[in-house]
Amino acid sequence: MAPALYQMETGRYYARPQRIWHIDVIIIHCDNQWLPPPVAPATRRKDDTMAQKAERFVLSRLAWLGSLALLTLAIFCLTLGNLLPALAAVLTAGIVWTSPALPRHRYTRLWQLANHLLVLLLALTLCAAVWLGIEPMTYWLFGLPLIVLGLLPPRLAPALTIVAMAIVLLALIAMTGDPQRHQVISPLVLTAVLAGLFFMLREHKARQLVPLRRADELTQAASREYLSADLYKEIQRSEREGLDMSVVLLGLDAHLSEPDADTDIQALLPRIGRYLHSRLRDFDTWYRVADLQFLIILPGVPTAGASKRAEHIRLGLMALLESYNLDVTVSAGVAGLNIGDDADTLQHSVASALQSAQKKGGNRVQSWSTWTHTPPGDVEGSPAT
Repeated sequence: MAPALYQMETGRYYARPQRIWHIDVIIIHCDNQWLPPPVAPATRRKDDTMAQKAERFVLSRLAWLGSLALLTLAIFCLTLGNLLPALAAVLTAGIVWTSPALPRHRYTRLWQLANHLLVLLLALTLCAAVWLGIEPMTYWLFGLPLIVLGLLPPRLAPALTIVAMAIVLLALIAMTGDPQRHQVISPLVLTAVLAGLFFMLREHKARQLVPLRRADELTQAASREYLSADLYKEIQRSEREGLDMSVVLLGLDAHLSEPDADTDIQALLPRIGRYLHSRLRDFDTWYRVADLQFLIILPGVPTAGASKRAEHIRLGLMALLESYNLDVTVSAGVAGLNIGDDADTLQHSVASALQSAQKKGGNRVQSWSTWTHTPPGDVEGSPAT
């Protein structure tokens, strides 16, 4: 339905806001100046999703090919009777298999611990090979700083790299009968130093880009730093156009479930983000406001409609968690835009609604009400099937 045009006394035209179900192109004419149509949010989201899928596809294929090549090398070394090179190849293939680059049904903390353990075993294997004087294993040492610094936690990786390099250098210096040891020591030290500088600069740049990052890395939700400004704009637009607006705050009741559930949920945050993205309209915006909480802005939706949509999203999210054997309930708070509300009061209202729902045991949708004598709307959920 096209917006109706009304002529003012000045001869200008303006568009009265009406409900528009589908718009292909919008061209606004004002004082004989034509403005280009804005870029559709759906197009941007679709491009971002395709880019992420392409990146994951390339990483997964490279990981599969790399692990297959390493296993082939391990079999070849076994046929020649070289046990330590074969063990190093198997450990490296295991590091690739347990890395997040390979798509799997569930990447939990157990996979991460296995990956770190394999890295430590590879470092010990290479150090033992150098002390035993196995010359073919010397060239594996050049990749050790990159593997350790790239895969282990930042607090552990530098110390382990320094210890491993010290053991290797002492072993190479002790090899007085090898005339090529000096040709190995200098490139190895240079490789370790350059690898350390590279990862140090990468961490420094990552910390600098945190305030500028628009989306959360794990869930692809908008960053909470932009919430107040975006919510203020939506409130102004809703009041100017006379439209309803509601906000929904989803929270996972991890504190009411098993102690280990929080760790498993952290590993599922990317899938939770993809689910929420698929259940929202193109012009809805959502933010990760806490570790396990997401705020959704629903323009043009009254409080009753927002409660129904929150219940639908909540049940679907519980079904997703249940498919991963996680017995975790989900609660939601809903608050509609009232006269005099601003970004802070609306956030406070929806947070109070969620807190009230969780105090009642969770697993429900709670609507915020400004009437003290009227109980807020309460929709108690049932376990998702």
